[in-house]
Parts: sequence; C-alpha cells; structure tokens
Amino acid sequence: MTPIPIDDPADPRLHAYTRMRERDLVGREGRFVAEGEVVLRVLLSSAARFRVESVLLSPERLPGLAPALAGLDAPVYLAAKGVMGAVTGFPIHRGVLALGRRGPDPAPDALVPAGPALLLGLVGLANHDNVGGLLRNAAAFGADAVLLDAATCDPLYRKAIRVSAGASLTVPFARVPTGDALLDLCERQALVPLALSPRGEDIAALPPLPRALLLLGTEGPGLPEALMARARRVAIPMAPGVDSLNVAVAGAVALHRLGGGRLAGLYSGGNTRERPA
Repeated sequence: MTPIPIDDPADPRLHAYTRMRERDLVGREGRFVAEGEVVLRVLLSSAARFRVESVLLSPERLPGLAPALAGLDAPVYLAAKGVMGAVTGFPIHRGVLALGRRGPDPAPDALVPAGPALLLGLVGLANHDNVGGLLRNAAAFGADAVLLDAATCDPLYRKAIRVSAGASLTVPFARVPTGDALLDLCERQALVPLALSPRGEDIAALPPLPRALLLLGTEGPGLPEALMARARRVAIPMAPGVDSLNVAVAGAVALHRLGGGRLAGLYSGGNTRERPA
C-alpha cells in the first residue's frame, strides 16, 4: 500500500467522492460511502461483506491506520481536510472516508437459517438514524438477518452506516417489496411473525420461540393494521402515560428479550465501556 497524495479537488481519481450526499450516491454503480475510523476498520475486516474500492484520508490519519491498510488491494489517497471538503461538499471532520461496492442483494429466503432463527423486519422506516441503530441492535442481540420493505431507507446510506457503527456492513440484509411479503416469507419459512405495537401481549411473557421474525414500523403510525392482523401482536409494558419508545430503542428491548437465550453465556463484561461494579 503506497499512499497517493492529491491536492486538487478536481482530480479525476476522486470523482466518485464528488458531492457524495446520500441522495446523490444512490445508483452510482453500486457504491456506498464509509465515514470514520470505526466504520473503515469494519469495512477492512474479514467480517465485512463488501469490497473496498478506495480510501481517502487526511495525512494525519495515516499513521494510526497504516497497519490496517497494509494488505489493501485498493488505492489510498491522501488529501488535506480542506480538499476533502471541497470534493464532498461538506466538512470532513474525521478525515477518514472510503468507497465500497455493494454487489447484488441476497434473496430474502436465503438469509433464513434452517434451525433456530431470529430475524428483524422493517416496514416504512425512512429515518437513517433509526435504521442504522436497528442494524447495530441486530448485531448486538444476535439476529440472523434484517429484511426491509421498499419504503425503508438503505442501510448503506453514509449516515446509517455511521450510526450502525459498521454493523450495516456485517449484518446480512435483503429487500422485500412490501410488509405483506414479509408475512408471506414467514409462512414459507415457518417463522412466527411478531408485530410490535402498544396494544399487544407482554413480550416478556412469551414462551421461547425457536423461529421468529420481529416486525417494526415507523414511529407514529406504526405498523399497518392489515399487516398486524396477520401477526402476533406484542408490546413492551411501560409506565402510565407513556405508550411508545423511539423505534430503535424499542427494537433493542424486543430483540434482547427474543434473543436472550442465544446470548446466554457469551457475556464477559468486555462489551461495555464500564464493567459492572
């Protein structure tokens, strides 16, 4: 890996980074942007499912990242933060960017394990922070895959990847056309569909479910009534006067409840910044 200095924002080698707002990058030959050191390290790891096309760093970030980049078979460009900002169209405070290539999405049914299975289904979620947070939750609580309807935003949007702390690059995900398609998949794959709603049975009182798909809808309207009618409604009990949580928070609570059995024995205290007293 030999870094390539660039001092001209118009350099054609940086063309793919130009004005890389999420809406502008969609459809740009399957590329996505990874931003920040944590996300770049995940993209470079063996756990990532995507190929690195190039890396763009401010010079002061190279020494700390050089060992991780040593075996990379892709160009590493060095440019001052002012040049990076001129290229991308917004200030780059972290000084770390990369381009990845996504490839074709897998078939949804192919992501369902043959044995015990826990999947997350997202319906109508257009907020990048929530989608990124839910991918991070899925990784943390052992979900096998995330399935998204057509109205849910892309987990490979730059902001969604950043909020996910790179989990968007490691957790398997696929698209289905509609929420109804998620219920059809549950029938084919013998999954119990669980619709999270303020009006449902206590999720903590559920018996163990070896094969389940947790459905989450957008904040406010929630899941469509017609979809919930085909699923088992579950709720997170809350204090009087409160009937909802942020969808990413609610998803974390529900996934922890549903995935607790598969996580038993894995906790060592090393997955938090502060260990229990």
